[in-house]
Amino acid sequence: MGDFYQNGIITTLHNLTDRPIDDLEAELTLFSKTRPMSLVLPSLYSELQGPALDNIVTELTQVPYLAEVVIGLDRADRAQYQHALEFFNRLPQSHRVLWNDGPRLRAIDERLRAEGLAPTEMGKGRNVWYCLGYVLARGQTESVALHDCDIVTYDRSMLARLIYPVANPTFNYEFCKGFYARVADGRLNGRVTRLLVTPLLRSLKKIFGHLDYLEFLDSFRYPLAGEFSFRIDVINDIRIPSDWGLEIGVLSEMKRNYATNRLCQVDIADRYDHKHQDLSKDNDDGGLSKMSIDISKAIFRKLATNGVVFSSETFRSIKATYYRIALDFIETYRNDAVINGLDFDVHNEEESVELFAENVLKAGLHFLENPKEKPFIPSWSRVRSAIPDIFEQLVEAVEADHQEFMGR
Repeated sequence: MGDFYQNGIITTLHNLTDRPIDDLEAELTLFSKTRPMSLVLPSLYSELQGPALDNIVTELTQVPYLAEVVIGLDRADRAQYQHALEFFNRLPQSHRVLWNDGPRLRAIDERLRAEGLAPTEMGKGRNVWYCLGYVLARGQTESVALHDCDIVTYDRSMLARLIYPVANPTFNYEFCKGFYARVADGRLNGRVTRLLVTPLLRSLKKIFGHLDYLEFLDSFRYPLAGEFSFRIDVINDIRIPSDWGLEIGVLSEMKRNYATNRLCQVDIADRYDHKHQDLSKDNDDGGLSKMSIDISKAIFRKLATNGVVFSSETFRSIKATYYRIALDFIETYRNDAVINGLDFDVHNEEESVELFAENVLKAGLHFLENPKEKPFIPSWSRVRSAIPDIFEQLVEAVEADHQEFMGR
C-alpha cells in the first residue's frame, strides 16, 4: 500500500485504495468517447514464445476503452510475421503489426536513411519510434500508452492506471511515467535503477551541485520503467535514443519540452516482474553492461546540452564518487530486504556496482572521444518536413503487409 507523500518536483499519483478495475475502466470508457486511446507494444518475435505475452494479450482482450493497439515486431522473418498476425488476431480492438524486418518497412527505412533520418541502430528505441510514427500517421487517438511485452505479472489494471492521467480530460498532464516495486521471487530486482541510476544521479549532484535536470530525474521513483503514457501531441517533436538510453532519453525530452506541472508518475502495480538481463561482465555489447553504458551516456549528453563541461578528470571523479555512494546504497537495500524477509546477495550486488563503476568511466570517455556522434533519432516533425508523404507511405506499407497475409 502506497502513501500520499510527494517527493521531488514531479506529481506522484499513488495507489491508496486498490480501486476496483471495473470502476477505472468504466471511467476510461467514458473518457474514450472524447479522448480515444491507443496502446503501443514494442515486441521481439521471441516474446511471442515467452511466458508473458500470451497472458498480456489475454488481459487486453478484456479492455473496453482502447480504440487501437499497435504492435512493433522485431527480428521476425516472413513465417514469423504471419504467426504474429495470427497470435494478435484475437484482440477485439483495431490493431496492426508493424513488420519492421519486412521488405516494405525496410524500403521506408532505406529512404529515410538516404536522407540521414533513419535510426542508426536496431533496438527498442527504433521499434518504438516507428510505432509512434504510425500512431501519428493514423491520427485516430488522443492518448497513447506504451508498455513492454515481457511483464510476467501483467494484469489489465496496469494499463488502466498508466493511461488514466493522460486520458482524464479534467487533468492537464501531457506525460505520465509508471512506477512499481521491483520485488519478485523473494528478492529485490531492478539492479540498474537501484545500483546505477540513483547513485549516479546523487554523485552528479554532489559534484555539480543543484541542477534542475538532476533534480528532475531524481524525482522519478523508477526512471527506467518501460511503461509510460502521453498525449498525442507529445510525439511530434520528441527525439529519442535508439539504444538502452530510451527511457532516460524520453524523460529528458519531457523536461525540455514541458513544464513539470504537465508531467506525473503513477503507481501501476504492487508487484512487477519481467525477464532479467545477464550482467555480461565480459561483454560491453550485451546485457546490463551495455545497458549501463548507454544509460550513462544518455545522462552525460543531456548534461552537456545544459552547459556542463566534462573532461577525463571529471569522469574519473564521477566514477570514484559514484562507487562510494553505490556501496552505501547496498547497505541500505540489504537492510530493506532483511526487514521484509527477502533474500539479498551482497556479493552479487557489489559485483554489479564494480562493473557499473567501470562503465560510468567508459561511457564518459566514449562521450569525449566521439563529439560528432548523433545518438538521437530525428523527430517526426523533421521527417515530415523532409518527406511530406512519409505518413501515407507508412500506413500504406503496414496495410499492404496486413492485406497480403491476412487477406482482409
